[in-house]
Amino acid sequence: MEKTVDFKKKIAILLLVLIGIVTTIKLAIIYYEANFNPYALPSFCSINEFIDCDGIAKTTESQFLGIPLAYWGLFLYSFILLLLFVDKLKNIKFLKFLEVFKNPLDYIASLGVISFTISMMLLCISLFDIQKLCILCAATYTLNLIIGIVATDFKNGGFVKSFKQSFIDFFDAVKQKKYLISFIVVMLLASAGLAYTRITYKFAPQVKRAAEFSEFVKAKHNKYKVSGNILGDEDAKVTMYVYSDYQCPMCRAHNIMIHKLVKDLKGVKIVHKNLPLDMECNVYLTQPFHEGSCMEARYALAAEKQGKFWDMNSELFDKKPKTEAEVIAIAEDLGLDIDKLEADADSVEIANELKEDIKEANSKGINGTPTSVVDGEVNIGIQKYNEYKEWLIKKGAEERN
Repeated sequence: MEKTVDFKKKIAILLLVLIGIVTTIKLAIIYYEANFNPYALPSFCSINEFIDCDGIAKTTESQFLGIPLAYWGLFLYSFILLLLFVDKLKNIKFLKFLEVFKNPLDYIASLGVISFTISMMLLCISLFDIQKLCILCAATYTLNLIIGIVATDFKNGGFVKSFKQSFIDFFDAVKQKKYLISFIVVMLLASAGLAYTRITYKFAPQVKRAAEFSEFVKAKHNKYKVSGNILGDEDAKVTMYVYSDYQCPMCRAHNIMIHKLVKDLKGVKIVHKNLPLDMECNVYLTQPFHEGSCMEARYALAAEKQGKFWDMNSELFDKKPKTEAEVIAIAEDLGLDIDKLEADADSVEIANELKEDIKEANSKGINGTPTSVVDGEVNIGIQKYNEYKEWLIKKGAEERN
């Protein structure tokens, strides 16, 4: 009877684990697209500002010790899968060491409870710190709890018994010299691997970027912002053309960078070019992406007609308006003539100007933001501040005294 119950539990856990593996593979793909593919379109689970798997994948909290949380989840489910078949696997000669796993259901129950507890901590970070929800992540949190419940024998001690048995079996195993040595070797290799991923952030470029651009990414506002339509020296030797999107996260950091550049360097002028990745005005897109960025670009160009382009530009990046009404509220704070602003924003002239910026970018092969161009040399994506500075100095800019 007990064997029948255990068999049914293992079948149920197997199905749950397979769902978990498929889910974490999808999460790993989303993570890759969000952090390694600058031209990736939104995933199916990026629905709005709150339910946004892609947005969470881009944060520094989406990894631990340099390894994406999706990979940790995949390792968890793979290990549980191994435990489910350990009784069969240990009969294979080179897998005989698996005999140390004497009570697999207890280990699975313990792992389910531990992973669910960690999941609740991650959920709190997601809701209260990042203020976004990943529905696929939430699905794995639920799976972890169900796996722990299914594996637990509530008639014989429940979770307490599972944890106690897991510890007993572990200490019994390491009492044997060969397994103690094996355990130490595995821990050393794991520590070395984690040290490497933590130092290099090979799998977490967003963390590396955040560290490299911390001054600009973490800034609550653009302390270098200027007023008017000119950024830099009007009669500058060097002109940097910047293609940007008001809903591009790294464009905000880039905007602060270029303001600091003209503060630190003379002989430089920045010319803003709009490249909203929004189907409303960008005819080169095939799927929705940064919806609303066309509207923001039109209002920035309208503000230029009142001599306050860079004022509006920095406010759009800093305040991240979600609606046209919020953009108008920003314009009111800037003292703009709202009737004229709205008329200009809806004009054919500005629509054509925006169209020309997008067409020009496409003709140069520019389809990502931020992108900087100096003397025809194109630099797609964000670079370190000092790299931009050195680039402009090579082109003829000079340090300010």
